[in-house]
Amino acid sequence: MLLPEIPEVQRFINYIRFEKRYSAHTITAYQDDLSDFFSFTSRVFESDSPNSVSTLMIRSWMAEMTEAGIIPRSINRKISCLKSFFKFCRTHSIRDDNPASAIRLLKTRKRLPSFVEEHQMDTLFTHVEFPDEYNGRVEKLMLRLLYQCGIRVGELVSIRQQQIDSYQKVIRILGKGNKERMIPVNPDLLNEISAYCKEKKSLGFSDDYLLIKDNGKQYTSRNVYDVVKKWLSLVTTAEKKSPHVLRHSFATHLMNNGADLNAVKDLLGHSSLAATQVYTHNSIEKLRDIHRKAHPKG
Repeated sequence: MLLPEIPEVQRFINYIRFEKRYSAHTITAYQDDLSDFFSFTSRVFESDSPNSVSTLMIRSWMAEMTEAGIIPRSINRKISCLKSFFKFCRTHSIRDDNPASAIRLLKTRKRLPSFVEEHQMDTLFTHVEFPDEYNGRVEKLMLRLLYQCGIRVGELVSIRQQQIDSYQKVIRILGKGNKERMIPVNPDLLNEISAYCKEKKSLGFSDDYLLIKDNGKQYTSRNVYDVVKKWLSLVTTAEKKSPHVLRHSFATHLMNNGADLNAVKDLLGHSSLAATQVYTHNSIEKLRDIHRKAHPKG
């Protein structure tokens, strides 16, 4: 089913794209989830109208997904999408109620964020030899920005050179919901950025976006993922080796070294402390490990 066939869905997608300014990744996920849901209602209930959707239909969809082996976390994400969509429908007088409001999310096991150990990150930047040419330098810079600034991959590839404020020693990051936050940058990283920008300019590449591939094009999130996986594979055997793992590592290492929770929240660009508190679990695990190894009765 093509979503443009359902005008209410297209209105919602335009709303989250132009008014809420959700990321391209989130918009695509919402489009896929709504397409899956209305394909289901069309197939099982012979209706694809948002006005005809009932709570029973949504529960039936959840049951089908469970039987198909879809994990609770993925089902919950899809249900959260429906809750947002029908909340929009009610707010904009498309229907009088929200059939998803009565749906309770499935219980899931809490997952601690995956991260790379501090000594492994030190090995990466101190002992691993990056090629002494353009690609080697831009890839190392990319890794340092992700780990030392804790930014999301979408934020990284969207950084423009004018967002680098050498005077205040910060990078102005435009995050979710178009909210700006300032990330402190140490002098060594600023010097590396400056040297890279000079090299990029000497090669005739655009001075608009910060990170540019050797063919003069802007990096994509997929490109960054491949780069991160390649280099992290040299220092860790952890299953997950993604840009987001470097963001988790940034937050976890800050917490392990005594950073204030509110400060970490602001650096990550979280809207509430609840999203940041998960990193305290990693810190507690580290304290338990230290206690077990060092205390005579541990």
